[in-house]
Amino acid sequence: MRYIEYSMSNDIEIKEIVPINLEGGTLVNGFPSSGMTSAIATESLINTDNFELQANIDSDKFPPISIIKNGMPYYATNIFVNKALKVGIFSSYLALDVTMHRAAARMMLDWAEEKKCSTIISSITIKGSNELDVFGVASTGNARGKLVESGITLADHATIPGISGILLNEGATRGLDVIVLLVSSNKEIPDFKATSNLCETFSKIIPGISCNLTKLENESKIIEEQLQQAMQNTKDLGDHIYR
Repeated sequence: MRYIEYSMSNDIEIKEIVPINLEGGTLVNGFPSSGMTSAIATESLINTDNFELQANIDSDKFPPISIIKNGMPYYATNIFVNKALKVGIFSSYLALDVTMHRAAARMMLDWAEEKKCSTIISSITIKGSNELDVFGVASTGNARGKLVESGITLADHATIPGISGILLNEGATRGLDVIVLLVSSNKEIPDFKATSNLCETFSKIIPGISCNLTKLENESKIIEEQLQQAMQNTKDLGDHIYR
């Protein structure tokens, strides 16, 4: 297998298995952030729609780990693409140390610019009632218009931490459309309601994306257990690496 390598930052490298065409498309950030709702939701989208593995993401600063699925080894962080819809998902089993957040966000922004993506979408979980709608914030007026057109309530005041916050700030500086969805949850652990709310919001804002709630309910617990196991396995490694 031959790779097309992109060194999009000093710390993180993207290795494309095949050439990727996302011109005019959407890039979704699936790195676990505040909680695992975003990672579970994006992994569910990959399992629901016609997404194919098209790139690996690696770094000397990532914990050394292989994820085994159906007997096959995979990198812990990858890019899955739905070619028909021109949607790419950054999928990761790694909860990156905060020292890597800027590098990860800039890697995504650089790659999105290289691929001429129209929109980057990220998400975080906030404390609140599960009955509340998913809120949205955006880096540009054009991106805010996309939220309004999709019927997503705009948040007037919020603090956005981590990778999502860097995506917003640098997206605004670069004039890139970045949307961050704020998913309300009243639980400290991942819950199905928050995950289903996020998946349904993805289907509103990304043309052609579907959300099979029955399948999501069946798979979300399995995905959650896989993510938790991978994060636990990498925690001790990460503690040594990020010292």
